[in-house]
Amino acid sequence: MAILIVDDNSTNLILMTALARSVAEVEPVAFENPFEALAWSESHDPDLVLVDYMMPELDGHEFIRRFRAIPDRQDVPIVMITTENERPIRQKALELGATEFLAKPIDSVEFRIRVRNLLALSQARQQLSNRSQWLAEEVARATQVIRLREQELVLRLSRAAEYRDPETGAHINRMSSYAALIARGLGCEEEFVANLKLAAPMHDIGKLGIPDYILLKPGRLTPEELHIMQGHAEIGARILSGSHSPLIQLASRVAAGHHEKFDGTGYPLGLKGEAIPLEARIVAVADVFDALTSERPYKKPWPFDEARRYIEDGRGKHFCPRCVDAFCSNWEGVLGISREFPDDVPDEGDLPAEFEGGEA
Repeated sequence: MAILIVDDNSTNLILMTALARSVAEVEPVAFENPFEALAWSESHDPDLVLVDYMMPELDGHEFIRRFRAIPDRQDVPIVMITTENERPIRQKALELGATEFLAKPIDSVEFRIRVRNLLALSQARQQLSNRSQWLAEEVARATQVIRLREQELVLRLSRAAEYRDPETGAHINRMSSYAALIARGLGCEEEFVANLKLAAPMHDIGKLGIPDYILLKPGRLTPEELHIMQGHAEIGARILSGSHSPLIQLASRVAAGHHEKFDGTGYPLGLKGEAIPLEARIVAVADVFDALTSERPYKKPWPFDEARRYIEDGRGKHFCPRCVDAFCSNWEGVLGISREFPDDVPDEGDLPAEFEGGEA
């Protein structure tokens, strides 16, 4: 523990330093110059400050005011030492942040008692601060474990949907990366971008409720079959609804709204414009673009430039104009994602390492 002593009188400094050493195992730091004491306090954290009131260049009031202005020095006990007993002087000192007073000439017994008590107070403050920090770290650690479990749930549900859908794992990776690219282009916060990248693969989770004879049909669907297939948006929303997790709530909105169209002609609710959640508008662009440029049993992949023109032609009709602009303005990023996740690379179906056992 450290005691800072500030007094322009060298004799008083020697006396208080000796008395302070007799109280506890501390090494007092003494300054005749209050400006030097303040400079020292910028980089050192004293447990107690003893400051004289009557100093020629900087009095005790101004010293206390400047000391309290230093970051993280608001709770350090300060004792002002003075021969003045006038109430206004003491009141002002208290307003500026003084904790206690000692009168000159200094009574050694009173000095030891006050210093001992204030050091104990400072020590208790430090222990409380350390415990608060420990609790904050424990809460952060527990929150991270919960978040990892939420992410694992999303990834496993996405994997379950893939097993029932002819789309590849590469499509999921590309589509979610396109979604993140669009969100960044819109200036969304990085936490939203990261969550959307995790939630986007859940867009078709409702296909778990679609019969195989429709889901796996190689040719075009009949109007009746198409109506059943379109029900996957509502099914997905029901599967994910009611969660307290912000990540699952985000995934639910994506599942429910990624087939809505900006002009109101989409499904299941026929939402229009910005009534469609932003995350669903983003995923709509990402999902359609990757579907067009991917090979399916019933079609060849479109050339990238042709798929881009389709997205641009749908601006303000099928797709949100802002999302289209964010997507097309980073065309090099789009092409980079397509190269990173090609369809001809086998998907091992593994979860990230942090989800393989352990706390998560």
